Parts: sequence; structure tokens; C-alpha cells
Amino acid sequence: MEDALERAQRLLATYDDELRRELPSEPSIFDAHVHLGDDIDGFRGVYEDLIAVLDKYGIERCFMFCMDEADRHPAFRAPNDRTLAHAQRSNGRLIPFVRLDLGEGPIEEARRCLDAGARGIKLHPRAQRFLLNDERLRPVFALAAERRVPILIHGGRGLPPIADELARLVDLYPDAQLIIAHAGIADLAGLAERFARRSGVFFDTSVWSPVDLLDLFRQVSPEQILFASDYPYGQEPASLLIAIKAAKASGLDEREVRLVIGENVARIAAGQPPLEPSPPRGPELFARPLVLARIHQYLSMATSLLWTRQPDTIGLLGLALNATAERNGAPAELDRIKELLVGARDLWRTIPEVDDPQELRQLTRATFRLIHLADIWAVTSDVRA
Repeated sequence: MEDALERAQRLLATYDDELRRELPSEPSIFDAHVHLGDDIDGFRGVYEDLIAVLDKYGIERCFMFCMDEADRHPAFRAPNDRTLAHAQRSNGRLIPFVRLDLGEGPIEEARRCLDAGARGIKLHPRAQRFLLNDERLRPVFALAAERRVPILIHGGRGLPPIADELARLVDLYPDAQLIIAHAGIADLAGLAERFARRSGVFFDTSVWSPVDLLDLFRQVSPEQILFASDYPYGQEPASLLIAIKAAKASGLDEREVRLVIGENVARIAAGQPPLEPSPPRGPELFARPLVLARIHQYLSMATSLLWTRQPDTIGLLGLALNATAERNGAPAELDRIKELLVGARDLWRTIPEVDDPQELRQLTRATFRLIHLADIWAVTSDVRA
């Protein structure tokens, strides 16, 4: 087990070099979405670990907020206080957002934290169980417009369509800048229809699937897209690699990649007006050699099993691994993918032997990171279909 994990960690470390090759020269990197704290789902965002990641990968600043924590009642007051303390400790690297519960004095808590130094608002309709037609959102947007601070709202899994109600709020409060997290995949078609090329509305890149990001770049302007890791859920170097490689695969040039990985969100943090959105860049068709499309399909299915801690009784990882033996698609990329999947297979086999929850999480996370990198390369590599 230790040998498999050590091999996986050595392999993962080589992708730091891949990231350096993908970055534009002298990049300015700003992460629009990180968490610190202890979530009720078991994930932990630790201050020292996050700072180490920022230092290692040259990430200059982050928008940071708490998780859905056990002591969140009342009003997220205790977690918000920890957020403010983390921000003060970081000397400006971590920019604090106040997290709100609409059922527990949200305006009072928002004003308290904004007065104490918070510079944005975080809303999570799935975790806090509200819909976007909730009338209690209006004063939150009004306050954001009054204070000229952005709102970051969960736009990922577990939501009904949200575009219509969000558009009504943005129309009512146009001075409240809005960041839709997780590429807005909960309702990407509707959100893009209403907000593409709309100044002051942004989408962050914190998603697992590179196909989701390709569709985001196809529909939304480079000036509206913000790099985001969703730490500790998202990990480096994969979070940066997926954003950069999807951007390049969508036809963005180096200047536009710079906007995505840092300059757009830096303008928000500085209180500057957003850049005028340009036309989206991505192609309408997703063209891949069939072998890479097969690998992506198998890895997407395998990831669901891994996330729910089920054994791969179907043999999905084996199907993806066997597909790398084909030589008619993209041999160099297939060899890279094979190396990653061999490491993932060896780790996954050890998971049933583990009883310790912390060790189990470490092994599962390392397995996922290998599979994720393999999928990023299968979907975004520059190969001819």
C-alpha cells in the first residue's frame, strides 16, 4: 500500500512541471474560490496547507470563505469570525467573504462582517436549502450593490434551473457583481443565454469535467471567466491545468489565458470595472479520436464509483486502461494516460484494505487525482480527431 501511494505521489509531482510548461510567461494567478474550515461532509480546509499550496504554485491571492460547518448556527457567525481571522493572518493574500444563511439574520451578519473587513458575500442555495426566487435574496443583493462587493453563489450540482431568477436579481441590482461558481453547470445553457457578454457577471472554473469547461468557453466570454480551485475539494496542479488546457483547447490566446487565471478576478478585488466582454472562443463541436472519447467515458463512470466509495466491480478503470493499448489515436497521450491509470489502479486495489478514515481519504483522493489528470489529457490534448 505504501509503495503504491509513494509511486502515485511521485507521478503526481511530475505534473508540476507540466503546469509550468502550460502557464503563460510571468503569470499573475488569483484563485476565486477556496474554503477554510471543517465541513460537515468531512472535508477540511487547513490554513497552513492552503498557504503552502499558494506558495508552491505561485498563486498570489484568493477569495476565501468558510465551509458548511458544524457550528454554523447561528448565522455562520463563528465560522465567519474564523474567516476574518485567517484573512488578517494572511496579510492580504486571503480575501474574506462572509457566508450567509437566509434564515438567520443574513443582513445583520453581512453588515457585521463587511464592517470588519469582509470583501464579498458567499451564498450556497443547496447547502442552506433555499431557492433563487426567495424574497430574502433581494436585500442581500441590495447590500452587495450598496457596498460594491461581489456575490459568489453556488451554481453546481444539486440545484434546479436558476438562470431566470438570477437574471431578475441582476436586473434589479446591476451594481452587485455576481460570480457563478462551478461554471454554472446546474443551468449552463440558461445562464449563458442570459449572462454571456454581460458585464459584471462571471463564472468560475471549479468543475471536475473538462467537457464542462469546454462548453463554458464556447458560450461565455474570456473576460467573464475566473480560475477557481474550490480548495480543499479541488487540488493543484489539476485545478490550474484543467482551466488552462481547456482555455487553450478553446482557442484562447496567451493574453486571454492571463485574464482567466488572474487578471479578471484581480479587477474585482481592486474594485475596478469589469472589462467589456468579447465573443466566446470555443468551437461548437467536440472532436476527439474515438479512443480518447472512450477513455473519457469510462473515467467519468469510474469517478462516480470512487466518489461514493464503491469498488470498481464493473471494471471501468480496466476498460480505460486497456483502451490505451490502441495505437491509432494519439500514442504519446495514450502512454501518458496509461501511466496515470496504472497508478490509479494500484491505489484503488488497496482501498478495501483500509479501515482508518483519514488514510482512506488520502488514498481515495490520490486515486481521484490520477484519474482526473488522465481525463484532462484525454479531453484537452492537442491531437487530431
